[in-house]
Amino acid sequence: MKFGASIWPFRWDLPYDEGIRRVAKLGFKAVELIAWTREELNEYYTPPTIKHLREVLKDEGLELSEFVSTPEGMASADKSVRDQAVDHFKKQVDVGVGLGTKTINSVSHHPFEIRFPHLTVLPHVQTFMVDIPSGLDWNQNWLDYVDAMSRCVRYCEDAGVRLALEPHPYRYMSNAASMLRLIDHIPSEALGMNLDPSHLFPCGEIPHMVVFQLGKRIFHCHFSDNDGLTNVHWRPGKGKIDWEALMKALRDVGFNGVISIELEDVPGVSRGVAHTQGAYGAKVFASDAFDQENLAAVKYLKGICEQLEIPVE
Repeated sequence: MKFGASIWPFRWDLPYDEGIRRVAKLGFKAVELIAWTREELNEYYTPPTIKHLREVLKDEGLELSEFVSTPEGMASADKSVRDQAVDHFKKQVDVGVGLGTKTINSVSHHPFEIRFPHLTVLPHVQTFMVDIPSGLDWNQNWLDYVDAMSRCVRYCEDAGVRLALEPHPYRYMSNAASMLRLIDHIPSEALGMNLDPSHLFPCGEIPHMVVFQLGKRIFHCHFSDNDGLTNVHWRPGKGKIDWEALMKALRDVGFNGVISIELEDVPGVSRGVAHTQGAYGAKVFASDAFDQENLAAVKYLKGICEQLEIPVE
């Protein structure tokens, strides 16, 4: 087991060279890179940039634990839109392989690509409203989503990588049951979960129970703490998640992958210039306060690992 970090809270927007070096300087063993949009995937992650980033990763001694991108339209009712999303995913896999990762991450999709409000606004609104049109064929949309995801998983198999699908509130995969349902429809060993307790916990899940339910299908982890009501991403130990129970569950199912610290709602965090979600405004580079949040998170989790006799690289 080793600790890594997500690149985006250090520097939300491109480029990521200095962010990679900063992650390494803090003592992490792995990092995740991301393409927020289809344009970034095609325009930033060119062959020369991929070669350069791979050299930076090698020079800093970092594993690229995941390459992250979420193609829009995977659950659209329009086949041409779904096809474009699958093409985006295939490009994502190609870039990830070029960068040297074995794990591809995408967040699951909203049914019909319906826009849902962010869960973090829940405490601030009188009525939490979601506009879902009448007359939608939900069964067909699920089958269409499964078909699109099946094509993505087959492409992963052919490329020798795994898809660590990430649960998120209100999406087709938001908890253990929906992950297991998807696996029933796509029974590939290349399909698993990116365990994110701060997405699972506010959806009513007990994170360590999810670990036991999915077992070897836990491919990668995003760690942050949570209030149990919204999907805020605090430092582990600052919220309500039972971290000792979660680490014990990961140990018991034999997880030996990367735990990536993903703090997004903490002092000093970077936020994209065009990004407005959350209490912290736009910031190109994370501040020193953010470094301290990460160091404190790793110290806290390593203390639990030592107590439970979990080896950490």
